[in-house]
Amino acid sequence: MSTKLVAYFSASGVTARVAEKVARAVNGDLFEIEPTIPYSNADLNWNNPKSRSTLEMKDLTSRPSISGKVDKMNQYSTVFIGFPIWWYIAPTIINTFLESYDFKGKKIILFATSGGSGMGKTKEKLQPSAPGAAIVAEKKLEANASLDAIVRWIGSLGL
Repeated sequence: MSTKLVAYFSASGVTARVAEKVARAVNGDLFEIEPTIPYSNADLNWNNPKSRSTLEMKDLTSRPSISGKVDKMNQYSTVFIGFPIWWYIAPTIINTFLESYDFKGKKIILFATSGGSGMGKTKEKLQPSAPGAAIVAEKKLEANASLDAIVRWIGSLGL
């Protein structure tokens, strides 16, 4: 039974591959944050002002529903949360995930993948969705990050 959870949302598979490496590096359990209604390619077209992802990111109170739940969330003291960066922050489905559990007293480490944008104000935007939790670190990881690079990053966190 691990005390570390790696939860991730991946729209195209890139974040999933990185999350699998993070889970191996921390010997943690892996949980995919899956939307109840999967995103289609058209939904993810950020060039279309009417695409689902664009509309969700324009309305930061949007909370896409999630299919599935983490069993025994209380067993985890450290939760890594991975996602692609959308409009310089986490997709609002990450807020849905955070607001679905009590993270009080837990350490949260954010990691993201991105085609070009940085973390922006991700930590500040997510903290209100996890009252009582400590978001202790955040890192943008390259899609092709090696397991060794991820292990070094995690080692630098002093967990």
